[in-house]
Amino acid sequence: MVLLDILGQKWTLRILWELSAGCVSFRQLREMCDDVSPTLLNNRLKQLRDLRFVALEDCGYRLTGQGEDLVEQFARLDRWAQNWSQTIER
Repeated sequence: MVLLDILGQKWTLRILWELSAGCVSFRQLREMCDDVSPTLLNNRLKQLRDLRFVALEDCGYRLTGQGEDLVEQFARLDRWAQNWSQTIER
């Protein structure tokens, strides 16, 4: 339940998705997230770091191995949802 609570918070999934492209600075990540407030971005990054989905490196923020696995699971869910939505649109 902790995971679902964190992932359900505004911007969390977007941050994870944007980090799937690679290591980015705080400023770059903020721009990629449509200029989300710096306070909110800091809070989400702290939560994701505490959960070990995100790490802060010399290059900036990046997904950890666990974070990459999590994003892949959501990519699978997205593919499933797209297939499912086509069945209900018919």
